[in-house]
Amino acid sequence: MTGFSKGIRKVEVALKWDPSPAGRPPTDLDIVAATFLSGAPYGDPAYLVHFDSRSPDGTILLNRDSTDGKGFGWDEVMTLELDRLSDRYARVVVGVVIQQRPGHKTFAQVLNPAIRIREGYTVLAEDGFASVLGSTAATIAEFVRDDDAQEWTFRPGVRGFDEDPATFTRVMGRAQPS
Repeated sequence: MTGFSKGIRKVEVALKWDPSPAGRPPTDLDIVAATFLSGAPYGDPAYLVHFDSRSPDGTILLNRDSTDGKGFGWDEVMTLELDRLSDRYARVVVGVVIQQRPGHKTFAQVLNPAIRIREGYTVLAEDGFASVLGSTAATIAEFVRDDDAQEWTFRPGVRGFDEDPATFTRVMGRAQPS
C-alpha cells in the first residue's frame, strides 16, 4: 500500500436494543471479540473478549455492558485498539450473541437492535440485524492485518448463526463458504 494511509487503528463497536416489555423477561445481548493468530487465522480463537473479560494486553475491552437494554443510548460498547495489538495476531472477528435464558430468542424477538462501528468520528458500518432476524447470534465485523504493510483493514458484513453463546464463540471465526 502506498500513500499516507495508516489502516484501521482504534475502533469502537456499539450495540443497543430496547428493553423487553413490562412483565417479560429481560433481553440480554453481548458483544464478543475473537482474536486469531497469524499462523491460524481461521483456527480456534487465541482468546475471547466479552463481559467480565478483556484482552491480556488491554487492547480490546468492553467499556459498557448491559443485561437488559435499559442503558441510555448505546447499551454495550467495545473498544479495539488494533494498532497496539501484537504482530502475533492476524485477524479479529466481532460478533453479537443473544443470551438464551429463559428460552430461545432470535433477533426478530429483540426490540430495535442496532450496531454501529466507527473509527473516531467516521462511521464504518451501521446495521439493524434485518438480514439475520431468524438468528440467535451474528458476526458483525472482521478486521484483518495486511501481511506486507502490517495495516488493519475492515471487512463489513452481518452473518447470522443459530448458536447458543458457548457454541457461537467456537464457530464465529470460521471461514465463510464461497
